[in-house]
Amino acid sequence: MDITSITIRKMGSEGKMKAIVSVTFDNSFVVHDIKVIEGTNGYFIAMPSRKTQDGEFKDIVHPINSEFRDRLSGEVLKKYYEALELAQAQAAENGEALD
Repeated sequence: MDITSITIRKMGSEGKMKAIVSVTFDNSFVVHDIKVIEGTNGYFIAMPSRKTQDGEFKDIVHPINSEFRDRLSGEVLKKYYEALELAQAQAAENGEALD
């Protein structure tokens, strides 16, 4: 399965959630609401989830093997870092500070 598109839909600098991402697979299937989270050991992705009646969060969709999870995570984070660099460069051009 090929990752054919990664779109950073929303970026934020406050809190631990840094971005919301959509990923398209094989130009045929899209997964929205993948989150880029800043954790104590660096950034990671969180798959779309819903809260159950007992307060737990369950993934709606997720990779079923670690190889694909690592590939997906690596490509999403690479795109996030590229978008972050671009946002920082644009802020510097405008004389603004970006956290």
